Amino acid sequence: MELNIERMVLLLLVAAAVSMLGRKLRLPYTVGLVLSGSALALSPLSLDIGLTKALIFSAFLPPLIFEAALQIPRPELRKDMVPIVVLATLGVLLATGVAVAGMHYLVRWPWETALLLGVLLAATDPVSVIATFKEAGVEGRLRLLVEAESLFNDGTAAVLFGVALAAIGGAGMGVWGVVQSFCVTVVGGVVCGAVVAAVALLLAGRTDDHLVEITFTLIAAYGSFLLAEHFHLSGVLATLTAGILLGNYGLCGTLTEKGRVEVISFWDYIAFVVNSLIFLLIGIQLAHHSFGAVLIPIIAAIVLVLLGRALAVYGCSALFLGSRLWRISMPHQHILFWGGLRGALALALVLGLPPALPMRETLITVTFAVVAFSVIVQGLTVTPLMHRLGQIEPHARETGAS
Repeated sequence: MELNIERMVLLLLVAAAVSMLGRKLRLPYTVGLVLSGSALALSPLSLDIGLTKALIFSAFLPPLIFEAALQIPRPELRKDMVPIVVLATLGVLLATGVAVAGMHYLVRWPWETALLLGVLLAATDPVSVIATFKEAGVEGRLRLLVEAESLFNDGTAAVLFGVALAAIGGAGMGVWGVVQSFCVTVVGGVVCGAVVAAVALLLAGRTDDHLVEITFTLIAAYGSFLLAEHFHLSGVLATLTAGILLGNYGLCGTLTEKGRVEVISFWDYIAFVVNSLIFLLIGIQLAHHSFGAVLIPIIAAIVLVLLGRALAVYGCSALFLGSRLWRISMPHQHILFWGGLRGALALALVLGLPPALPMRETLITVTFAVVAFSVIVQGLTVTPLMHRLGQIEPHARETGAS
């Protein structure tokens, strides 16, 4: 069943109701959407809207990544770039290694299948992370670390997944070939994003119509992603780069004063709509999965993903203990660990696996289960954890963005 206008209107009506009810019940918005989606799927409406890689990867991810990147301040990002990059590279590799080894030796999965699952779930997902932290009203360095790391490791994981899939498919890559492919994909994605952002800034500077300015930012969000993907480069990193550049140069100079205000409002709303649709569709899909047959692999995957995340966060943070500039406090490390949610990117990648791939359905089911645990269990408990650690005020959720 496709997502047409009628179903989209119904889902947005549900999303609005969940947002209003969630504030009264103090229920995290993302969790409420997933549970509501599952309830919709089991209702007489019998909604079974297909969640595909194309829908998530090409329609949903670009605006969400762009909106988050648009509001990342470049001076603060530059100051913490080293720990963020280490977490997004070495951290992802450590988390992948734990999951791959565990699924192979404990669950007896083939190396190829374990590798794909490890890469799929190694990175935190910006869609889930940013929605949760924005709703909780988190600000300052903690929000920068969590959001920027999730955005960057998203790009790393997507590139690693493509390389791993190519290698498993018989591309015959050696170690140098893997490194070369990774570097070309990453650098190429960044270049595509920078080029599209430069063109958008140049054109936006020639108009004082805020509607045209908004249009250029929309073109930059999707155009950078599509351009990079067309050349088999990283669309995620392209959109991330375009968002950071437009946010720091467009919102701070090139755009008109009215344009800056309207651009931020426009992207806030787009993020709300797309987040709502993603989590409702995840809930709908979860209701149609049977997890009993692969319960042991699911439990193992959840435990291994958490262990891998712990090693990534605490291990990488230990590298900066002696640095006054880059040192990450222990409360921040705890939140980076438990707030590292999985979500849309993992689903997009796993749904895009070739139909003939061995154990494809098992991979899909296990990935959905890990995402469900992450969004519901971690999503429900990360805000109370932040309260307990004194990182947000008790009333922050009421005044934070939804």
